[in-house]
Amino acid sequence: MMSISGGDDSVTVLADLFRLLGDPTRLRIVLSCAEGPVAVHDIAARHDLSSSLVSHHLRLLRAARIVKADRQGKQVFYLAADQHISSVLTDMLSHIAEAHVEGER
Repeated sequence: MMSISGGDDSVTVLADLFRLLGDPTRLRIVLSCAEGPVAVHDIAARHDLSSSLVSHHLRLLRAARIVKADRQGKQVFYLAADQHISSVLTDMLSHIAEAHVEGER
């Protein structure tokens, strides 16, 4: 298992991943992909975005191995690259929900 401090290279890669996920539009796209395989036009419709903008963000996310593509015939579906991505997002959303509840006390 990798140490929590990581090496310089790991920290740089992790910072790049967080930078990509720091864009609200890209984060919404990744969250859509984490729910299960989804097509570009469905992501675009769900978030009121153009298909070309969604495709642009998906190219960046694929290059960073945050999402992957699954071709089924002529259709391409996108999903979270692996369980690690889904877990990180789920854990962070839980963290936000906890902080919100604790703030109400």
